[in-house]
Amino acid sequence: MGDKPKKISKQNYEEELFKLQLELVKLQAWITEKKLKVVVIFEGRDAAGKGGVIKRINQFLNPRVCRIAALPAPTEREKTQWYFQRYVNHLPAAGEMVLFDRSWYNRAGVEKVMGFCTDDEYEEFLRSCPEFERMLVRSGIILIKYWFSVSDEEQEKRFQSRMTDPLKRWKLSPMDLESRTRWVDYSMAKDHMFKHTDIKQAPWFVVNSDVKRHARLNCIAHLLSQIPYEDLTPESIELPERTEGMGYVRPPMSDQTFVPEIYP
Repeated sequence: MGDKPKKISKQNYEEELFKLQLELVKLQAWITEKKLKVVVIFEGRDAAGKGGVIKRINQFLNPRVCRIAALPAPTEREKTQWYFQRYVNHLPAAGEMVLFDRSWYNRAGVEKVMGFCTDDEYEEFLRSCPEFERMLVRSGIILIKYWFSVSDEEQEKRFQSRMTDPLKRWKLSPMDLESRTRWVDYSMAKDHMFKHTDIKQAPWFVVNSDVKRHARLNCIAHLLSQIPYEDLTPESIELPERTEGMGYVRPPMSDQTFVPEIYP
């Protein structure tokens, strides 16, 4: 076996990430100006690094333009709806980009593997999902789908990290623990899903996510390449002089309740 690829240094990573995030700000302005509707789906195994990429994409963007849809488990009422219905509610209007932290593909993954849906519901999803996505594309939505691929060794390493790091402990759910024992089942489900939903109008893009820094940079760079945009950054402006308050008298400081200065 060959040597493992050299990881990018933290300094170079942060420099490259800053450049990409600056381009994301430009892309945001273009989406707003041209009233684009963008949907980006992030799927993959537990601990594959989806959340980290979404966080870096969204970090400096206007939440009114770029928002995250991370839906909880469906309610009893939602379970009786058309399967795609609760996801449709989160689709973008003109001038918006929505990042789906997991999506309607839950049915082809966790629901299939864990038995949360019937075989008929699963087969119907595989039939209807490509048509649903073609409808979205025909309606003018730009649909981009990412699958984050992580090796079983790296996933195990990240699970162990979550066990010991109190800041990451919340990331380890009972469902995550159960998925450890069903690696092959998830692999088979993913392969079957790709066979049916890797369509010309909305193909899957696979991100090698064993190295988090590389995965983040590669994914963001690819996302930027999928939507042609121009730099709409306005010319530098000068701030106007602030007008003096005519006769304004500030109320006494003692009339206000301040947060205690524990860190003066």
